[in-house]
Amino acid sequence: MTQAPQEDSYERAMVVFAHPDDAEFGCSGTVAHWALHGMEVVYVQCTDGSKGTSDRNITSEELVEIRRQEQVAAARVLGVKEVVFLNYPDAYLQPTLELRRDIARQIRIHRPDIVICQNPVRTFSGDRGVGHPDHLAAGEATLSAVYPTARDHLTFPEMLAEGLEPHKVKELFIMMGGEPDRWVDVSDSIDTAIEAIKQHKSQIGDRDVGQRVREGRRRIGEPHGFAYGEGFKRIRFGF
Repeated sequence: MTQAPQEDSYERAMVVFAHPDDAEFGCSGTVAHWALHGMEVVYVQCTDGSKGTSDRNITSEELVEIRRQEQVAAARVLGVKEVVFLNYPDAYLQPTLELRRDIARQIRIHRPDIVICQNPVRTFSGDRGVGHPDHLAAGEATLSAVYPTARDHLTFPEMLAEGLEPHKVKELFIMMGGEPDRWVDVSDSIDTAIEAIKQHKSQIGDRDVGQRVREGRRRIGEPHGFAYGEGFKRIRFGF
């Protein structure tokens, strides 16, 4: 008898990412699958998304509002409970103590059993470039927020004054990492994942992303017996 994945017993999840659309392209099938099966999912978006356009006729302020609305719409499609916007400037994100603190604060507020974040390590696979620096920063800050910052009461003690008790995350998934070792069957949520990606119209324009997404998830899932899958590097904490 195959044992159910450990995360199937979790009640709360959090996804931390740099830009609007990062979570949708990286893990929307998993998020939709978890929400469909009763897990509460919260998004934490680190930057304001103010730089992601080639349109010379749009201001950063206008783009922030457009992309914020797109992210909220995508989260609604997936069944995400809440989107938290940290509003650091797009393209300038660094894994600072301030960013680590702000992510740890959200971990203490929402108390997730499992966290998904971006890959903090550059890869040179050829098909994904060398990694956006904001993605690297968001990934590193999240890993540091999970362990040890959110766990330790003497780190950023002002959180205790805010009523935010320490919290131990049980497990972390790194999305789009170079060496996945945990695969999630997203066959029941692939349509929802594609619909969520389509909400980011400022980024995909008129392109039909459905076929590309299906093909990518099919390549990931089929070797593991799934019609469609998403892969992650899995880290379990035994504090």
